[in-house]
Amino acid sequence: MNCLKLPHRLIFATLFVAFCTITTGARGQNIPQSVVNTEQVRAELMVQAPDGADAGKSVWVGLQLTHLPEWHTYWKNPGDSGLPTTLQWTLPAGVTAGEIAWPLPKKIPLGNLTNYGYEGTVLLPVPLSISPAFKPSPQSSGLEIKLKATWLVCRLECVPQDGEFVLNVPVRGSTALNSAAFTASLKAQPAALEGDSRVAVDGKQLKLTVVGLPPTLRGKQLEFFPETPELIDPAATWSQQWTKNGQGDVWTASVPLSGLRSESPALIPLVLVADVNGQRQGFRAQAQVLGNWPPVAGVAGSSPPGLAPALASTTAPTGPQVSFGLWAALLGALLGGMILNLMPCVFPVLAIKVMSFTRHAHDRRGHRISGLAYSAGVVLSFLALGALLIGLRSAGEQLGWGFQLQSPAVVAALAVLFTVMGLNLAGLFEFGRFLPNAVLTLEAKNPAVNAFLSGVLAVAIASPCTAPFMGASLGLALGLPPLQALLIFMTLGIGMALPYLAASLTPAVARWLPRPGAWMDTFRRAMAFPMFATVVWLVWVLGQQSGIDGAAALLALLLSLSLVLWSLTLTGRSRVVIATISIATLTLLTGAIGQNVIKMAGASRVASDSRWQLWAPGRVEQVLATGAPVFVDFSAAWCVTCQYNEKTTLANPEVLADFAANKVTLLRADWTQRDPAISAALAQLGRSGVPVYVLYQDGRAPVVLSEILSVQEVRSMLAKLKSS
Repeated sequence: MNCLKLPHRLIFATLFVAFCTITTGARGQNIPQSVVNTEQVRAELMVQAPDGADAGKSVWVGLQLTHLPEWHTYWKNPGDSGLPTTLQWTLPAGVTAGEIAWPLPKKIPLGNLTNYGYEGTVLLPVPLSISPAFKPSPQSSGLEIKLKATWLVCRLECVPQDGEFVLNVPVRGSTALNSAAFTASLKAQPAALEGDSRVAVDGKQLKLTVVGLPPTLRGKQLEFFPETPELIDPAATWSQQWTKNGQGDVWTASVPLSGLRSESPALIPLVLVADVNGQRQGFRAQAQVLGNWPPVAGVAGSSPPGLAPALASTTAPTGPQVSFGLWAALLGALLGGMILNLMPCVFPVLAIKVMSFTRHAHDRRGHRISGLAYSAGVVLSFLALGALLIGLRSAGEQLGWGFQLQSPAVVAALAVLFTVMGLNLAGLFEFGRFLPNAVLTLEAKNPAVNAFLSGVLAVAIASPCTAPFMGASLGLALGLPPLQALLIFMTLGIGMALPYLAASLTPAVARWLPRPGAWMDTFRRAMAFPMFATVVWLVWVLGQQSGIDGAAALLALLLSLSLVLWSLTLTGRSRVVIATISIATLTLLTGAIGQNVIKMAGASRVASDSRWQLWAPGRVEQVLATGAPVFVDFSAAWCVTCQYNEKTTLANPEVLADFAANKVTLLRADWTQRDPAISAALAQLGRSGVPVYVLYQDGRAPVVLSEILSVQEVRSMLAKLKSS
């Protein structure tokens, strides 16, 4: 039996059952509460509702962060590096949350960098609007407030953290235990200024003119905080002075523009802070921009890099021509799609499909139909996956290529599917024994449907991989308009389908293949081993995501599934007894894996090698501030290419010696689980998937290496670094 003539209902049923059973038993690791403690921060969700939480009442909520000494989090504009704290609210109907009322930040110097943020204790208050449409649920009899918060806490190193919080506020009772904290935080808000404040763009300088400041501030030195990120150089020297005109005292300043500026706003919200009798007072103005902005610097992230320069050089390209870059990306997508066929889990699919020609060497029409149907399945699947990815990113999700493998549920479901396919290839069972004759007859009459679904399956198992030439193409695709992006995804599908399509349309292929015989059964059974190897890899990936308990639970589930399939091949009374016991065991283990697999252990893979440090937002800039170069490995446990490079080139003694000789700091960005910060960093480099290898040097453009690393390539890069 041709193993790829899998009944399409069974393929999708296997995936559906695996997803449903795993996600049904899943429990989140984070149990919502009002306080979350980490090694660096105590985070607490607070509420201030002195008159209750009924419609029209004044209600404030907020996240209070208490930092350990020397640690800090960030303001809405983090400065040279870092990320602002984000709050995502889940509120009942009729209740809406406003924006964070950011307290006055402070400047936090680090080497030649300057960040804007908070130390000690800070409360980030948010107003709630309660309309008459709000009706408390009978279960809670109050206002249930849920919050998912993320923050980046830094010292010399940075640690991204998050927490889930929940509070229930009485509708008619008084909740005012935190009144002092909210009063202090709201008092630390900048006061709005009246008057016509302006910003003039003068070459590489911003000339600020702010009016409406109190006369008591005249002559004082003020701190300046623009709310727009990457607009100025926070650590640069700047000048300020006071003048007087018809509007009273006027504060003016000349501030250098940032070399990394990516925006050209028409209005700049800014905050000025003064020290008045030992107390910090802040004032906020909306400054109109006069003059023309200089061109945006051609840095990574300002526009999608073109592919052709990346193929010709290891240096990250700047300022590409989009039309030329699009054609180069299409070429890269075509080549990358063809190379995907060589991946261990995809190759058996293609090989057995091609070998099926030997069974029907004279059925040229059947071969053509099969080839076209398989190709249609591949191309449409790539288009669907691309549309889903583009849609989710447009909705604000920070996702990249291979995002589905960041879910332990998907990893476990694929392990189940590959186990079933491997056991079928090994000859343990035949799908035909489990299906009614009517279904088998339908399958036989619709070989094109099987071929189409084989293409869908091939894309599902190939999608986590990033082949050579694919990285830059996908990075460009996610920065293009949707139609052009989908054109790149379609070309990827064409590239992947091309070998089988060419074989099905070329009569000579059938003549090159050996004649049918007993060897075909041996070949089929041999192809089970790549499937089992893929299962081993998936179990390892899940172990990286959920720990050793999760991997053990999945192995037990797969063993029980194998027992169920074997029991169904038996006959007589033993079949009933063993099948009943094995199915009951499988059901119990499914619940266990739902509780254990989806629990995110959160542990990093980096700790196993002391040479490599954990990447975090702002970490590269902090190391560069010390004068040391930085090499970043953007990797993931589910990325086969990543693991190959890490075990070969990046573990090579000569390469490691060269890194040490050049005092290169090694950082590893682990994308095994979803991480929006890593997704954003990849997007700045014009990439959407891993692997990506980048060398950063202070004052120079990042150097992006190829996806398949060689020892010679890395050592050559380091030799140039040493000579410079």
